[in-house]
Amino acid sequence: MNRYQLPPSAKVIERIPVYIISGFLGSGKTTLLNRLLKHAPKSAVIINEFGATPIDQQLLREHKVPLSTLVGGCLCCQVRGSLTPLLKNLRMAWESGDRAFERVIIETSGIANPEPVLDILLRERWLAARYGLQGVIVTVSAGMGSDHCDRFPEALAQIAWADTLVMTQTDLATAEVIANLDARLTALAPAAIRLTAVQGELDPDVLLNVPKKIRRLRDAELPDLPGHRFNSFTLQFEHPLSSDRLYKMLEYLIADYSKQLVRLKGMVYTPGQNEPLLVQGVAGKLYPAMRLPVRATDDGVGRLVIITLGEVKGLAEDLKAQLR
Repeated sequence: MNRYQLPPSAKVIERIPVYIISGFLGSGKTTLLNRLLKHAPKSAVIINEFGATPIDQQLLREHKVPLSTLVGGCLCCQVRGSLTPLLKNLRMAWESGDRAFERVIIETSGIANPEPVLDILLRERWLAARYGLQGVIVTVSAGMGSDHCDRFPEALAQIAWADTLVMTQTDLATAEVIANLDARLTALAPAAIRLTAVQGELDPDVLLNVPKKIRRLRDAELPDLPGHRFNSFTLQFEHPLSSDRLYKMLEYLIADYSKQLVRLKGMVYTPGQNEPLLVQGVAGKLYPAMRLPVRATDDGVGRLVIITLGEVKGLAEDLKAQLR
């Protein structure tokens, strides 16, 4: 048998592992990412947020990792062209000797289809030679049940592309809802590895060491995906806001706009407290608020990002009126 050897001048290119975390709005992607970074701190993180105001990066404030944010649209459409130069810059920094990270984790926005990100990593030759896709991890909230799969095609696409499905927020759902969702996931992604997490708690080694899949490239380039039906706007608070006024406004938003509201997330300052208050919610549900540790870069300005299904005229003005 003939043996072939690379010529002495040939250099084997080391590939950096890449993990993609996807999942619909409010399904616990950032909570899971926090858990992974505690276990694997030598990671570079790319966060994509649909709204123009980044909030998720505030939840990673305890981690000192190379962090990049892509805001104002989704990686599958509006900001897709920003991913390639960002990955090239990361790689060049890594090759220059700044090897502060051993892997790259990309968190897509909650309404992004992962397919275009896969297309970039696998089709663009320069990136494909230097980055190795390890898998697509998709979070699915048991608290939302299986109904949102029917309501939002974006959630279906995320599940269909998953290598690993992580069911989250099982403490917020009944056994019947969990069983129905479990059966739905089996039908949608029968080959995906299935895990369950509560508050992001699971074995990180299982996520980081899943067997790689062989993915077949499209014969043609990926066509442009249809535009999203979602709208995002930000309420900004220059001065501290009392908890009572804040919660009354949020309860009004949850109750009166339950059909249009998809997601709310924000960091708000309250009187007499240096630690900002993190508030989160989804359609029909407001999660318990929590205090975040103070960071030197905090500017004392509160921000609340609201994502709705379609444009809801007059909503921002209505909410401001509630605060008065």
